[in-house]
Amino acid sequence: MRRAAAVALVVAAAGAAGAATPAQAARTPHGLAHCTGTAPVTCHFDVAPGTYDVRVALGGDAAGSTSVSGETRRALLVETATPAGRTVQRSFTVNVRTPEGEPTGAAGTEGLDLSFAGSAPELASIQVSPARARTPQVFLIGDSTVCDQPGEPYTGWGQELPQFLKRGVSVANYADSGESSVTYLENPALFVTVEPLIHPGDLALIQLAHNDKTTDGATYRANLKTLVDRVRARGGRPVLVTPIVRRWFNADGTLNNGTALLVNGLGVNHPAVIRELAATEGVPLIDLTARTKARVEELGVEGSKALYLYNEKKDNTHTSVRGATEYAGFVRDALREQGLVKGKLIR
Repeated sequence: MRRAAAVALVVAAAGAAGAATPAQAARTPHGLAHCTGTAPVTCHFDVAPGTYDVRVALGGDAAGSTSVSGETRRALLVETATPAGRTVQRSFTVNVRTPEGEPTGAAGTEGLDLSFAGSAPELASIQVSPARARTPQVFLIGDSTVCDQPGEPYTGWGQELPQFLKRGVSVANYADSGESSVTYLENPALFVTVEPLIHPGDLALIQLAHNDKTTDGATYRANLKTLVDRVRARGGRPVLVTPIVRRWFNADGTLNNGTALLVNGLGVNHPAVIRELAATEGVPLIDLTARTKARVEELGVEGSKALYLYNEKKDNTHTSVRGATEYAGFVRDALREQGLVKGKLIR
C-alpha cells in the first residue's frame, strides 16, 4: 500500500520556540497526523527552524521505487527500488529554516515538508529528531546556478547536493539568484545572515562569478578574500568553487574563452582569479569550471542541451535537474577526494 504505515515524531521539547512538546513527540499510529497521499506521499512536521535527522523505511507489500525530496525541491534521497514485502532503511540530515529556499525569496511553509515520490513510492515508516548540536553543516554561498530554485524546470546544483550526503552532515543552501560578490556582502539577508550561523568545522562553499559582469578584478578578488577571511574568523572552513560554465560553443566544438568560461566585459577571468586566490591563501579549491567544461565538451553541441534549459527556455546558463545533479556529483566527488567531508558521510 503506497502510504505511510507508521510515523514517529521525536523532537526535543527544549530548543527554539515552536518545538514540539513531549506529548506531541509521542508515536503517532499510522502516520495520519503527518503524512497524506499515495503518489507522492507528503509529510509535514511542525518543527522549529534547525537541523533534523530523518530516518525512513522504504518499501511495503508491493514492489516500490521511491525518491525523497524536501522543503523547496531539495533532493534528499535518490530513487531507491524495493522488492515486494521488503523494506530498506535510509537516513539523512536536513536543514529547516525560513525562508526555506532562496534567502531573498518567499518564506515557504513553516516546519519540515517531505515528499516521497518516484515511479512507485512506498513509505513504511519515518522518524524525525533533532540532529546533534555539533552536526557539521555545508553552507553554500552562490548565485542562481547554485540556489534552491523554487520552480521547475530551474534547478541549482546546491539543490541536488543533499542526496549525496548521509545522516550526520547537512546542506544549508544560502545561494540566491542574481547575486554577485558585491551584493552577497552588501545584502543583510545574505552573508550577514549566514556569518553568525557558521560554527567551527563547518564548510562554506563559495561560488560567485556569473553576476560579476561589471566587477573589476581587484574588487572581485578582494570580495572573495573578505568572504574567506570572515568564514575563517568563525572557525569555518572556506572552499572556493570556480563557476559552472555557460553553454556557448566555438565552431570547433569547444567552449569559447569569453562568455562560456566566465570572462567578463572588463576582461576579468573569474576562474583564474579564484584559482590564484585559493593557491595564495591556502584555501581548498573545487574547480567546477574545469569539470563542467570537460563534461559539456564531451557531450557536444546537441548532447549538452539536456544539461541546461536550452530546450525549455533557450537558456545556456541555468541547469536542468539532470545538469544540476551531474554537477552536484562533481562537487560530491571533490569533497570526497580532498577529504573535506568524511567518506563515511558521502553516498
